[in-house]
Amino acid sequence: MTRWRVHGESTLYTSEWLSLRLARVELPGAGAFSHHLVRMSFDAAGVVIADASRGVLLLHRHRFITDTWGWEIPAGRVEDGETPEQAVEREAIEETGWRPHAIQPLGSSYPSNGLVDQLFRYFLAAGATEVGDPEPDETDRVAWFSPAEVRELIRAGEVRDGLTLTALGLAFTLGRL
Repeated sequence: MTRWRVHGESTLYTSEWLSLRLARVELPGAGAFSHHLVRMSFDAAGVVIADASRGVLLLHRHRFITDTWGWEIPAGRVEDGETPEQAVEREAIEETGWRPHAIQPLGSSYPSNGLVDQLFRYFLAAGATEVGDPEPDETDRVAWFSPAEVRELIRAGEVRDGLTLTALGLAFTLGRL
């Protein structure tokens, strides 16, 4: 397979969050066709907060789009003028009430690169300091879990968020948890 040729894009819908686009693309031997795509106006970032004595910090929340509850790492939008590291620190405080320490890059991915151009950035923090309560609309509860308990939550289907699963998978695979 060779590189797809793009003959142009048109906007179907746009907002401050995203742009739904229709691209005219061509594959060698397959001809030209239309392909929908979503251009995001921001990256997202998440942080695995791992403390040697407490374990991994997760928050439990409801997601209305899928009407599901699950455990997640602190994550969210990287705001204009903000580094991804600043974003994960802000999101951790807002969503858990804990400020992460020693934030280090863990990796990045395009979660659905056949449709969406948004980049997810993953970080690992070596512990955290409690600085207050989470914002009430951000989480149902916050808890620390041992790495073995995190694996069990994943096996039980209690962790279904793609950003969280990828970040935790990277941390486990790279031997950081």
